[in-house]
Amino acid sequence: MLRRILSRDSGAFWQFVKYAAVGAFSTVVQAAAFYALASTVCKCLAPGDWAVELAGLPAVEIGDAERSVRFAVASAGAFTVANIACWLLNRAFVFTPGKYRWWKEFGMFYAASAVALGLSTGLSAALIHARGMMTTLAAAIQAATSFLINYAMRRFVIFKG
Repeated sequence: MLRRILSRDSGAFWQFVKYAAVGAFSTVVQAAAFYALASTVCKCLAPGDWAVELAGLPAVEIGDAERSVRFAVASAGAFTVANIACWLLNRAFVFTPGKYRWWKEFGMFYAASAVALGLSTGLSAALIHARGMMTTLAAAIQAATSFLINYAMRRFVIFKG
């Protein structure tokens, strides 16, 4: 049964489960890269942020407008790292490659992910800027929004069924 579930023709339900597992792994990679950048190079964690309180990451006292810009930069860097891992895993375990040549498939995968990231980052940065939302909560909203947009694009546009 495990072999059938792991195969590419396991059906839509198991495909979504595998997609979610790859997505969870990619999210961990993206979060690790994001917090590495957010606590060092891009410094966008405000005092009181959950990552500051729970993980002891350094906070910075800056305005919400500057914090929203730094959030977007840290998100873009983390996205780049996580997206490559995600493409490789989706191609190997979730979707059937071959609808397009690998370089075109990667380009479409990256472009779709970039659109999803742009929309979700725009929303999250706006929530930080306009409402002073906590960086960590904005990152969670960004991840959930990107997940849904990316699944639809990958399932119905980029890969074969």
